[in-house]
Amino acid sequence: MFITKLSVDRRTFLRGAGVAVALPFLDAMVPALGAAPSAPKRLGFVYVPNGMWPPNFHPEGNGGTNYVTTPVLRAIESLREHTVVVSGLSNMPVAANDQGGGVHTRNHAGWLSGVLPLRTEGANITSAKTADQYAADVLGAGTSLRSLELTLESNYQVGNCEAGYSCAYLNSTSWRAPNAPLPHETDPRVVFQRLFGDGGSVSARLAQMQKDRSILDSVLESISAIKQRLGVSDQTVMSDYLDSVREVEQRVQRAERANDSSPLPAVAQPSGMPEEHDEHAKLLFDLLHLAYQGDVTRVSCLQIGRELSGRTYPWIGVPEAHHGVSHHQRDPHNIAQKTKIDVYNLSLFTAFLQKLKDTREGDGTVLDHSLFLYGAGMGDPDKHTPLELPCLLAGGAHGQLKGGRHIKYPDNTPLMNLLLTILAKVEVQVDKMGDSTGLLTGL
Repeated sequence: MFITKLSVDRRTFLRGAGVAVALPFLDAMVPALGAAPSAPKRLGFVYVPNGMWPPNFHPEGNGGTNYVTTPVLRAIESLREHTVVVSGLSNMPVAANDQGGGVHTRNHAGWLSGVLPLRTEGANITSAKTADQYAADVLGAGTSLRSLELTLESNYQVGNCEAGYSCAYLNSTSWRAPNAPLPHETDPRVVFQRLFGDGGSVSARLAQMQKDRSILDSVLESISAIKQRLGVSDQTVMSDYLDSVREVEQRVQRAERANDSSPLPAVAQPSGMPEEHDEHAKLLFDLLHLAYQGDVTRVSCLQIGRELSGRTYPWIGVPEAHHGVSHHQRDPHNIAQKTKIDVYNLSLFTAFLQKLKDTREGDGTVLDHSLFLYGAGMGDPDKHTPLELPCLLAGGAHGQLKGGRHIKYPDNTPLMNLLLTILAKVEVQVDKMGDSTGLLTGL
């Protein structure tokens, strides 16, 4: 670590006209001759819709380090030593309350709470506070955004979306309170402004969005002042971070120009929304990377897609609708097509994790200081049950999670036990969620 005469406060921002750019974690944020840097604890949840064919996700056997990688998990094999595959978990409060139709809604709504949502399409929507929001209460106390909720597939419908259940249950994975679903943002431009704008009225934010110049151009004076206080190593870290901010902003602006010059027929696309799903996904993941690196937030929840999604994926050889092939009926073709989608989604998450791994922070990397749960609220999509749930943990959690393992718990072990254990690893104590019976051992 390079010792400087002056230290930089962890909450320092580069301020310009209408923006405030947070700094990444720097060695200079520790006073001279002080203790080693302590990077923040981070937690993230990534939800994938329509379940997964269990044999193509869960490794065979009773767990261990020598498990054979399955077709879906091959997408993240390069980061095997940073991941833990968890099998045997189910969300029994949802499974045990079979109300006929609405299975996608119930499985999704209960994924992070273990609570069956109230069947209603009116204003009296009721679910439960989710695990990410318990974390946000603690980890988000010192950041400008207590949590960040993102989605790759919005639905602006209201009222009934499935069998008498409100659309709110499908639109929001995160709930701050039983009657308070959190909106998930899909527009990269809006996300960018949330990360780097310094507040103000809606009209002021909209005006700022129209300025065709880099956010970094307005903070050059602050950058110059900060650099005088940094060692060589810190200057490299900050330059890489600011380059990433500029690159993401330029991609957002290109997407805006593309939509302005070639709008889709009869569809009013949100400003800054890439037309291609692949670019949209990578852009949102890059923004999440910046949010963690800049310590703008320490808690996130991202929906890769909504339950009942009919999205097609012709660029990976799946012209059929996602929901359609998920009803595989054990047809090898449908299973193969569903697996291609699951591999693709996991590959997006893998690329994001690799960026975190490549981002140095204190005594390790951003990935070393983070913990993620990647999974679905449904196991076998043909059965529509929240049993044999696909669960993948990633990151080091400040040394609290050892990767390279498959852990097989007894069948129908409560998923909520995993959530309590995840929270405990980032020092967030919650006594009870859903049908939880305690912390998982061996994790």
